[in-house]
Amino acid sequence: MTASLFDFPRFDIERNGVRVHGRIGGRGAPLLLLHGHPQTHLIWHRVAPALAEQFTVVTVDLRGYGDSGRPADDAGHVAYSKREMALDALAAMRHHGFERFGVLAHDRGARVAHRLAADHAAAVERMLLLDIAPTLSMYQNTTEAFARAYWHWFFLIQPPPLPEALIASDPVRYVRSVMGGRHAGLAPFAPEVLAEYERCAAIPGTAESICGDYRASATIDLVHDRADIAAGRKLAQPLRVLWGEHGAVGRCFDVLSLWRECAIQVSGRALPCGHYVPEEAPGELLAEALQFFTSPLQQEGTRP
Repeated sequence: MTASLFDFPRFDIERNGVRVHGRIGGRGAPLLLLHGHPQTHLIWHRVAPALAEQFTVVTVDLRGYGDSGRPADDAGHVAYSKREMALDALAAMRHHGFERFGVLAHDRGARVAHRLAADHAAAVERMLLLDIAPTLSMYQNTTEAFARAYWHWFFLIQPPPLPEALIASDPVRYVRSVMGGRHAGLAPFAPEVLAEYERCAAIPGTAESICGDYRASATIDLVHDRADIAAGRKLAQPLRVLWGEHGAVGRCFDVLSLWRECAIQVSGRALPCGHYVPEEAPGELLAEALQFFTSPLQQEGTRP
């Protein structure tokens, strides 16, 4: 086993002038790993080494995060649409010669994965998504409880420059406030990994990029999602969804029912953790991932 995700070789590619940074390791069928907010590809440090024993693991930093590029946002937030982020991920996989692959993704990365599977169905064999319901469904079904738990959704989409200025004034405080304010506090995060999250949050342009990501989700991403619904398009890939039993997503939404509105083959369950599944429940996640990505294709309803 590779001792640490830090030991995986790094790579950088460029797509339309935007750097995509990541790491690759292991052998076997390709598996793309996508992280969430306000983190980097290092969220996978507790599961990637074991996955690399059976898969070629490719982790990338989403644009605006980690050591990937931070393009300027635009009036329509196209630069931070999940469609553009999905193309970054697709380019990274094709750079390594992978035309078809599995996807394991958390939080914002899972929203990118949703768009990747919708726009490039032939590339995505199956997906395991962590602690999200579909973006449009979450906005349409927002409650007071959700708004209180996910305050940053509504803070980050406010007009510039206030959100950016507040984040940039103390990015470490922002990271610690967002991550530490959930179920388990900061306890699940390894010090060396938390330090990387903080380092990357302090890179110039990060605050603007984070806001661009969330503004896109509240505007252009919803346009794309509504277009899929209007056209009757559903994800055809096997989809498994896991969420934290102590997190807001499972409390506030009927996760499986909402995913079954936009995907054909859906299964999933809660895990004994909060939002940060890869770092709070790595053992349970690893068991789920190994079973899902190595088993024959599941049919809807065969698993809880």
